[in-house]
Amino acid sequence: MAHQGKHWIEHWEPENEQFWESTGKQIARRNLWFSVLAEHVGFSVWTLWSVIVLFMGKDYGFSAADKFLLVSTPTLIGGLMRLPYTFAVAKFGGRNWTVVSAALLLIPTILAATVLHPGTSLGTFLLVAALGGVGGGNFASSMTNINTFYPEKHKGWALGLNAGGGNLGVAAIQLVGLLVIGTAGATAPRIVLYVYIPLIVVAAVCAYFYMDNLATVKGDTKAMREVVKDPHTWVMSFLYVGTFGSFIGYSFAFGLVLQNQFGRTPLQAAAVTFLGPLLGSLSRPTGGWLADRIGGGKITFFTFIGMALATVVLILASTSKSLALFTIAFIVLFVLTGIGNGSTYKMIPAIFRAKAKVAIANGGEEAAELLKARRLSGALIGLAGAIGAEGGLFINLAFRQSFADTKSGVPAFIGFLVFYGLCFAVTWAVYLRKPAEQPTSERGLALAGAEV
Repeated sequence: MAHQGKHWIEHWEPENEQFWESTGKQIARRNLWFSVLAEHVGFSVWTLWSVIVLFMGKDYGFSAADKFLLVSTPTLIGGLMRLPYTFAVAKFGGRNWTVVSAALLLIPTILAATVLHPGTSLGTFLLVAALGGVGGGNFASSMTNINTFYPEKHKGWALGLNAGGGNLGVAAIQLVGLLVIGTAGATAPRIVLYVYIPLIVVAAVCAYFYMDNLATVKGDTKAMREVVKDPHTWVMSFLYVGTFGSFIGYSFAFGLVLQNQFGRTPLQAAAVTFLGPLLGSLSRPTGGWLADRIGGGKITFFTFIGMALATVVLILASTSKSLALFTIAFIVLFVLTGIGNGSTYKMIPAIFRAKAKVAIANGGEEAAELLKARRLSGALIGLAGAIGAEGGLFINLAFRQSFADTKSGVPAFIGFLVFYGLCFAVTWAVYLRKPAEQPTSERGLALAGAEV
């Protein structure tokens, strides 16, 4: 069925070199830049409450546990939204859904500006924060959309730029919060919202005028049904909980932990909280680059060891009340989460390419097996992104319980340390331990090869 309108592209062959150089590259780049803009603003709205809670002084009447619950809520909803957002691109068109998903960000932002004052109930704030979770879904639809525009050899660069540009939305809104606190004071949180309302409109309008829908994109629910039966799906989702879940969870929690554990003022907390998400976003492409050269499994393994060591330093800094050591270790932890985000995402297509090689070696048809590998890795990237985001929920709930029970983050950090230990043990056992099977077996190729 032909789609109507000038923004629908019926013919798209990115793997055709002549088509790509003459037509495809320019169109794909234009869609990429405006997709990054919309996703960037989406991440900012998703993590809006990590900034808003810094403005909530004693007159709001909320405990540290209440505030951690408040920042946990959009994390939960954002993760859940990623699965339907993944399929929305095929259903409505990439450009159309970017317009809709960007415009939806106005709802939680305008509502937050309306209810944001002392005396509003915690339940009302929780509802508005939950609506902010729609910003977390934008990542999934944006990645799915850009994936369809680019040929295989350029997808790594395009998806890395798209993901990194989106992740930077976390640091951006925290920088805006710092600027507002530093100039207007800690009693003017609505200014942050007044900055983002026009930006949301700009993102939606730019998507409307400058992006395109690809008529060739089809929904692949079959690939999702197939991939959930593969054991690697659950291993990689578990590892992504450790990397991206940590990144988004700490992005929400960093400022609150500084306020409640070290007595930092809103301005003092905001002055450093943006550094973690900023450096974590910038280090994500480095993780992909290192994975290309050394192997995703190795980089992920050493990243989790580094995260465990940084968590040990955080425990020591907390017990010795060393703010400087605590801040440095937390920022290092952010950088490591970014590297791990890049390396785990690189592992997913490598695993399925290795499986395809096994099938081809055993008599399978090459084109069909490679196509299957692309379909399944695309499905797993969407699923792992949704599951991984929920790691942020667990982090904030752990902090909530830790501060409620002991007025310290140490019990939560001990829990994270144990989890990172499990992550590097699983990475070693599944992807680095030398297989006993023959190299023509699935484990022999998928796990022993340097590709993974």
